[in-house]
Amino acid sequence: MPSAPTALLQRLEWRARHAVNTTVSGEYRSAFRGRGMEFDQVVKYQWGDDPRDIDWNVTARLGEPYRKRFVEERDLTIMFIFEDSPALQFGSEGRTRRETLLETAALLMLISAINRDRVGLLYSAPGKSWFQRALPGRKGIMRIASTLLDQPAPSLEGPATCSLPWPFIKKSATRGSVLLWFGPFAPQGRPELWRELQQRYQAVGVRADDPWDVELPRNAKFSAYDPVAGRLTLLNTASSAERAAHAAWRERRENYFAEMFPRSDDRMIVGNAEDPLQSLIAWFHRHRHGNARS
Repeated sequence: MPSAPTALLQRLEWRARHAVNTTVSGEYRSAFRGRGMEFDQVVKYQWGDDPRDIDWNVTARLGEPYRKRFVEERDLTIMFIFEDSPALQFGSEGRTRRETLLETAALLMLISAINRDRVGLLYSAPGKSWFQRALPGRKGIMRIASTLLDQPAPSLEGPATCSLPWPFIKKSATRGSVLLWFGPFAPQGRPELWRELQQRYQAVGVRADDPWDVELPRNAKFSAYDPVAGRLTLLNTASSAERAAHAAWRERRENYFAEMFPRSDDRMIVGNAEDPLQSLIAWFHRHRHGNARS
């Protein structure tokens, strides 16, 4: 009988392959850009070809026009950064932010494999981090996704924050890679080297939102477990002060996310109550149409 991560991956792979075949293939390539165009070979110039591609040295040597042919360089590395903060273990109903992000990351890994890109992973939890270099091919990427899904949730009794090794990421990820950062994105200082990393890579932030992140239930009084503080917290949502504090926190959180990723196309938000695959399809669609308008 397959393990839980294996069974989940088999189900997700079927859904990812169906989505690539019917919806997101071109949109995926539009969202995650390759490193541009690379020279392929010199071919005879044909009527209608771009005259700017004529190779004048070869043309002069052979006595007839030849041009340079270019192909898109799609040897792309997608580097996944999973910040497994205890804050992700909150969920007001159904699944937690952590479960939402894990499923979203696994789906994106599988879609990357189907598109023949390389996938690497930097996993970080309080007190530990590990790195898997980028691998090509379905077998290697399935193994990376299975390992991520099999990670135990961090203890709620330990440290509340992760320490992401950004200098190591800069050294390990090839220039032109895509960085997909999954995390809570609680308001805090900007990571070291962040501006340099954004110039070196295409950086995308992926956040999970619980319905309570958007709006607290109205006129309710109850206790909820705070995974960051590690204790039960009494909430009175009928209190104007409580609602004002939540609104201020939400504004700080949105401003921080927008500051980290100024282009809206580089911010992905998946709701706990949503189907992660449908959220991905909507993001790819929005990204492609945004590029078309720019």
